[in-house]
Amino acid sequence: MKNLIVRAFVVSTLSLIIPTMSLAQDSTETKSPFTISGYLEAYYSYNFSRPVNNTAPGFLYNFNRTGEANLNLGLVKANYNTDRVRANLAFAAGTYVNANYAAEPGVLKNIFEANIGVKLSQNSNLWLDAGIMPSHIGFESAIGKDNWTLTRSLVAENTPYFESGVKLGFTTKDEKLYLSAMYLNGWQRIQRVDGNTTPAFGTQVTFKPSSVITLNYSTFIGNDKPDSLRQMRYYHNFYGIFQLAEKFGVTLGFDYGMEQKSKGSSSYNKWFVPVIVARYTISPKLNVAARGEYFQDKNGVIIATGTNNGFQTFGYSANIDYAIFPNVLWRVEARNLSSKDRIFAQRSDAGFDKNNVFLTSSLSLAF
Repeated sequence: MKNLIVRAFVVSTLSLIIPTMSLAQDSTETKSPFTISGYLEAYYSYNFSRPVNNTAPGFLYNFNRTGEANLNLGLVKANYNTDRVRANLAFAAGTYVNANYAAEPGVLKNIFEANIGVKLSQNSNLWLDAGIMPSHIGFESAIGKDNWTLTRSLVAENTPYFESGVKLGFTTKDEKLYLSAMYLNGWQRIQRVDGNTTPAFGTQVTFKPSSVITLNYSTFIGNDKPDSLRQMRYYHNFYGIFQLAEKFGVTLGFDYGMEQKSKGSSSYNKWFVPVIVARYTISPKLNVAARGEYFQDKNGVIIATGTNNGFQTFGYSANIDYAIFPNVLWRVEARNLSSKDRIFAQRSDAGFDKNNVFLTSSLSLAF
């Protein structure tokens, strides 16, 4: 009789403990919707032209301080992500921020990203996002480790890295097609230009027919000046990323822009930019890449030179990347820019030259 009582007590006790243990185990396995991440990229860039102000040409916004060690980008990001709601908030500092956010007032200069998104359909991947977001134009971002080359291409440096507004985006269930439309505050603007009441718009179509091919077409339509000087801009961005082999990939890009010569004009200033980047993976820790590019902006819409031929510049670069640790990347790049006119400042009495050579190295940490 005593044994029967003991057995009953044990069974009843276990029946209470086991569900409790199961719940505790499940709770520890539940993934938090909050994550914190960060990125730091320090660099040293040597400009062989040795300009007196120790600054790269004004159309380069990354690694633009020369002859000194500095921080290109340091950021901390908080992310919230659930099935129906997502949000990002990131603050940043560095020479990239100083150069790219120069037009923004006060604390807006240090907001790298600040947006919230709501999933509009329970069954479809349809999202509405609003706030400060990464640009929908181009295949390069401000975060260096995500790019094949150390420095950014001329086209990346002279198209938006960020934008503010509202975006409606849709991804198919097989994730091969992405479509989006945007209402924007302007061409790389957080705060709209004073005196500007003109809405700007953007679109993006990304198609991935296979795991090794990505095709993209993005547009921008808008005016980035006060209404009294309104000049409509129409911009087209095409690129394709092709992983031709397990260790070898190529990115091809072509951008074309038009802007009215004056308010109400039917004539347009035009510019275009082709670029090619190739990358080869030597080992899991070692990559090499090379880039060729050309930027033609004769009328100085994007890059004003004040010279007879405007900005007509070829660029070539080669870089080598070594992953010291999974989250620590060391990179070295040699870059040459060659222009039709003498637009590159020299330290010598020569004043300006047609060529500019850079040697840049960076060390980045992602966490």
